[in-house]
Amino acid sequence: MTGHEQYIHEIEIYGFTIVEAVLSSEEAQEMRHALIVCAEQHAAESLHRGTASHVANLPTLDPIFFKCLDHSKILPLLEHFLGHSLILGSLNSRILRPGDGVQGLHSDIPCHMLNMASPVMMNTVWMLDDFTASNGATRVVPGSHKSGLAEPPEGFEVKHIVQAIAPAGSVIIFNGQCWHGGSANTSDHNRHALFGHYRKSMLMFQVDPHDKFPKEWFEQLNPRQRELLRMTKGLREPHAADAHLR
Repeated sequence: MTGHEQYIHEIEIYGFTIVEAVLSSEEAQEMRHALIVCAEQHAAESLHRGTASHVANLPTLDPIFFKCLDHSKILPLLEHFLGHSLILGSLNSRILRPGDGVQGLHSDIPCHMLNMASPVMMNTVWMLDDFTASNGATRVVPGSHKSGLAEPPEGFEVKHIVQAIAPAGSVIIFNGQCWHGGSANTSDHNRHALFGHYRKSMLMFQVDPHDKFPKEWFEQLNPRQRELLRMTKGLREPHAADAHLR
């Protein structure tokens, strides 16, 4: 069985997989530095089931993040589940600081959009630091993508949780229906990660990359990246993901 097939089976069975060495240590370090600079200028407080520092719409803030959009080790796995016409719903960051607590378990897909046959969304978590037991490594509940529930029922004790511990440069890929959440950061340093949400083409962007995208960066996007950002017709031109507005 090839590595690609192994990852596919893990996502189908467990709802998630971890791909190591997607970014080199140097790439992860450079991207972490760029994110820190972006956070100094654009960070906001996130209170979604827990506290963290949040930086939104990263493709509009630094071209260094473009390489995450269509990475050859990750995109084919996403296309297997969402099809070639998928879009990047958003690429944001969640920076977990010392003292930020446990994030409540949840899926990223509302109840009315859950689909046991084929997910409408896949998520990626790009580790820019080593994910450890103490710095807030993402928690995932194996098999919860098949529960038909958007979150654990009230009073339900979740006994089987996997903490995604892996070195910087690794990427978690999971079915958006999987229950997941950050752990508490009990370390003395920030944990930096990128969160790429990919969606089937009929859905809207979570954060529209056309907003505030610098015109001078457009030529740096390759054709596949433009497809994922719905920029094949040009910057700020009408695109499939905003058809609901027309």
